[in-house]
Amino acid sequence: MSDYYSQENHGPFELIDIGDLNLEEGGQIPNCKLAVSIFGTLNAAKDNAILIPTWYSGTNKIMEQVYLGEGRALDPAKYFIIIVNQIGNGLSTSPSNAEGELSGAGFPYVRIGDDVRAQYKLLTEHFGLESLALVVGGSMGAQQTYEWAVRYPEFVKRAAPIAGTAKNSEHDFIFAETLAEAIMTDPNFNAGNYASAESVADGLKRHAKLWTVMGWSTDFFAANRHKALDFESMRAFVDEFMTGYFAPMDPNNLLRMLWKWQRADVSRHTAGDLAAALGRVQARTYVMPISHDMFFPPSDALEDQKQVTNSEFRPLHSIDGHLGLFGTDPAMLEQLDSYLGELLRS
Repeated sequence: MSDYYSQENHGPFELIDIGDLNLEEGGQIPNCKLAVSIFGTLNAAKDNAILIPTWYSGTNKIMEQVYLGEGRALDPAKYFIIIVNQIGNGLSTSPSNAEGELSGAGFPYVRIGDDVRAQYKLLTEHFGLESLALVVGGSMGAQQTYEWAVRYPEFVKRAAPIAGTAKNSEHDFIFAETLAEAIMTDPNFNAGNYASAESVADGLKRHAKLWTVMGWSTDFFAANRHKALDFESMRAFVDEFMTGYFAPMDPNNLLRMLWKWQRADVSRHTAGDLAAALGRVQARTYVMPISHDMFFPPSDALEDQKQVTNSEFRPLHSIDGHLGLFGTDPAMLEQLDSYLGELLRS
């Protein structure tokens, strides 16, 4: 297993064994382990718990660094905050750390619903929770947020999907497909049986370039925002920041998360009827797209919001686009804190 997925880089987190997890696609993950990072204290009424699921490639560490803090909306002094790493991200049970026939390319296909069922088991059996004050997540975390609100409507009191939709679009499906192909067409990928993640460096670099093109907006490029992030040239930004970010990650981990992202769809609960699925949501919900997001655009998020009772549309303005989720735009984070604070007070 790569040293990248370590306590030193992403801790502190605790590995909690939730037992065997039967998967929607068939098969099972025996002794499935979730990597969990906890902040704050659960109150006596057990009504101050907040769940934050992670996004594609992300771990608990970036969520902690970007979104939590004293005096902020997600304040550990007020709330019991549980960040759960999604299955396949390298910290929870994943291709890179599984053993035997589940390791590497043999890792099973996991759906968003599997993650949420695993998290529900964790919260109810390990922490003894009966409700959540808030579920909030960005991108794939937003997909999990919607799944939570639809699958367990009475459990979730408030929901805040950020930069994500309840059903993945065809555009997103193809984008994720190109990301996967960038990795898989590396000659050293060898159908997932590569010698090391480092040997697939060319594929990971192509993958990083695609993220550069789509993750940031055209206005980000026009405004030379890379200079505000302390990179003298766009080439340095691509090579040092974007490629540097993805280079140490395990290709099979990324591919299993991509497969999951592509198939996110809460309407699976209602025979393909998205309106019926979103009609199940009871949580007070703020739908928060990012204004310049090129693959979860505000127009798509608005269509979701219109179908959720007791919801409001709260777009976040940032020319950084989808990867503004990284916390690169302080003004956007101020908007986000304002909306989350408002939602938590409601």
